[in-house]
Order: sequence, then structure tokens, then C-alpha cells
Amino acid sequence: MRKQKNSPAPPGSPAWMATFSDLMNLLLCFFVLLFSMSSVDAEKFEAVVASLNASFSFFEGGSTSITDGNLISSGISQLNQFNDYYNNMGMAQEEIDGDIISSMQKYEEVVEGENIEASEELGEELEEKIEGSNLTESIQLEVEAYYVQLTLNGKLLFDPGKAVIKESSKETLSKLGDILKYYDQYMIEIVGHTDTVPQSAGGKYEDNWELSSGRAYAVLKYLKNEKGMNEDKLECSGRGETEPIATNDTAEGRELNRRVEIRIYNKYVSGVEQIGDKTEEVEE
Repeated sequence: MRKQKNSPAPPGSPAWMATFSDLMNLLLCFFVLLFSMSSVDAEKFEAVVASLNASFSFFEGGSTSITDGNLISSGISQLNQFNDYYNNMGMAQEEIDGDIISSMQKYEEVVEGENIEASEELGEELEEKIEGSNLTESIQLEVEAYYVQLTLNGKLLFDPGKAVIKESSKETLSKLGDILKYYDQYMIEIVGHTDTVPQSAGGKYEDNWELSSGRAYAVLKYLKNEKGMNEDKLECSGRGETEPIATNDTAEGRELNRRVEIRIYNKYVSGVEQIGDKTEEVEE
């Protein structure tokens, strides 16, 4: 039998080249798109991918539809109005970010307002109790955003250069301890301060930092041991001469700077609910 000769190959490129060309065009567009978004953060990139995934639909034969009938196939690559689309999407993201920031600011304002209100309420209660105990001349009360501060003059509690509570001041400190006992579950911070007069060489305390810390600790120990206050809610620290409230150039100013501050943090910061004169710790 006579063998049939193979038919010659048709002229031009093979048929698979068309599909291959479509694939290369799509990959080129894809990498160009990645390069254009190289400086965009992760959230915006995910938004772009989601938008493209929703807008692109794939057809058989390697054709891709973008919006209404514009095709990428057979060597044609058109991204009509894509820049406008991308820019508009970025503006929308900025609006979303702005809304989030605005909401956070409003939330912070609400929280701060509630804390101030709680501190003012606590201040009124403490002021009433201080007046009832005849301690208004010995204690200065100030209301801050997150706590109420009670200030005792250092001269009242301690002798110069010492951190031992004077016997003559224990009656005042005892009355104050009875008041603080009502707020046993509140966070209470005791802060000691001094003037700028340096400690004498060879003395018990090396510097004013150590002296102020010792005085704050002495008050904390008195409240814990003599009044049985909850030590888990008490803390103390010394600030030395770093936070003066008056000039250190006069004896009167130095006397004001030698002080002990007791800060009772409000119910939100302390995590308690107040019921009359009693407090209950909020379960976390």
C-alpha cells in the first residue's frame, strides 16, 4: 500500500499562540497593577482585589470582560477609566477612615466626660465626709479627670528630714483613714513630695527622692496596719522635688511643696460600682 504523505503545516503561527498571547497580556496587566499599588497599605490593596474580583468575569477562550463589553483578548488590552475608578475608590477609603477617626474621638469625649462626672460625684462625697470630720483645715481637696486628690501638708505629718509620722498628727490621719475605709475597693495612690533643700551628708536618706518615697510609704503602712485597708488597692511613690506647687525661694513656698497627696481614683478607673457608702468590685 502506498504511504500517505503528511500534509504541510498551515501558514502562520500555531493556534496555541493566540491563547498564550492572551495569557501573557493578562499577566502583564496584572503585574502592572501590582506595581501601581506597591505603596498602598494592606487594607486598600484588599479593597482593590475585592473590587476587581466583583467587576471582572472570565469567559472561555481567554477573553475577559471589563464593565460593559470591553474585551481583553487577541492582543487587545484596554483598561478604560480604570484610573478614575481607582482614585474614586481611594477617596471612598479616606472617607471611611475619617468616619472611624471621628467616631473614636466622639467615644473618647464621652468616656472622658463620664470619668469627670464620676470624679466630681466622688469629690462631693469626700468633701461632705471631710467637713463632717472637721478636717477641712488640714486637707485640701481637688477634683481631677480620673481621681480626687487629698493633699496633706508635710509639716503636719513629719519632722524635717524624717519619714516617721508625728504623734500629734495621728489623730488627723486616723480620721482620714476612717473616711478612706469607705472606699476600700477603690484604687488609692499615695505620692510624697519634698522641697529642694538637699539632705544632709551622712543622714538616713540619701536624697529627696528617697525621703519622699519613705514618707509616702509611711502613710500607706499606717492605713494598712492601723485601718486594715485593702493592700491590693494601695500603692505609693515618691516624686522628690520634681513637682513643686510653689516657689522654693521662700520658706512659705518650700512648706507648701513638702506634702503628701492621696489620690482616690473614680469608680470607672477602679472598676467598682458604688452603692451608697459601700462599694462592690465589678466582676471582669
